Amino acid sequence: MTSTPSRAFASGDARRAGAPRRFVDAAEWERPFHGVRMPRAILDPETHPATRHERQILARVEAYRTIMTREAFFSHTTAALLWGLPLPPTTDGDLHVAVLHPARAPAGRGVHGHQLHPRGVSARQTQEGLRLTDPVTTWTLLGSTLRHPYDLIAVGDAVVSSVRIAGPQGRVVRDAFAAVDDLRRSVEAVTKRRGIVAIREALPRVRAGARSRTESWTRLTLIDGGLPEPELNHDVYDPAGFVACVDLAYPDRRVGVEYEGDHHRTDAVQWQRDIERYERLAAAGWRMVRVTRKMLFRQPGLLVRLVEDARAR
Repeated sequence: MTSTPSRAFASGDARRAGAPRRFVDAAEWERPFHGVRMPRAILDPETHPATRHERQILARVEAYRTIMTREAFFSHTTAALLWGLPLPPTTDGDLHVAVLHPARAPAGRGVHGHQLHPRGVSARQTQEGLRLTDPVTTWTLLGSTLRHPYDLIAVGDAVVSSVRIAGPQGRVVRDAFAAVDDLRRSVEAVTKRRGIVAIREALPRVRAGARSRTESWTRLTLIDGGLPEPELNHDVYDPAGFVACVDLAYPDRRVGVEYEGDHHRTDAVQWQRDIERYERLAAAGWRMVRVTRKMLFRQPGLLVRLVEDARAR
């Protein structure tokens, strides 16, 4: 090993390949796990903290692969991140690694090891060679790690929802991983598992069509606030044709509800697009309630009142 590797490596493999100990033990390497070295991450300081956290976990996944046993696979929140399922920003940075009974659960610094009963567990290998629980199994395992029921439901929504570009003929970017019936069958196959009660309670509230964690949270906040369940991703038309796809809608009252993320404020192109879009919706007779992060997570009562007022008018 004569040059600095760009990826993680097992220190034992490097020594057997002839690398000197001073190279393997150099301060330039991070040591995320026992017997593993990886280049120190260099992240743009302006990167959003949630994005930075995800990238750090993904780098640790690549590092752990160098010492991962053949029977082990990623699970729980680690598998959810790898599948692109929405997680709360407070998700811990340790890796969740599982095996099937009777194999011994992995252990060590930075690793949550799990020994799972084979019934109700399905794992697969991706094209990149990653072994992890499939999306359905991943969701059924999250009852033990995600504390808020809305987050469990949001992940379930993501599993059963396709991802498409908004519009009447929007191109599908990703098909749904599964159907609600697939979730139900997986839950019914499990008799005992930590967190399964929370999953059973979340299952009836899972809906296909949600496009984000905040969209799921908004829907659930409105319902639990006493409002009817809104339609998801409702296409609005005027005499000239398609106007917009509204995140959550009450078409009978022409009321729409949409979450405004930071990019709506900081991206000039998005900001201009939003202005034009909301003007067209207003001209079509729609009243829009725009939801902020503070409103959704700290002032849900205010959100409910604003939507109630819009529906009343």
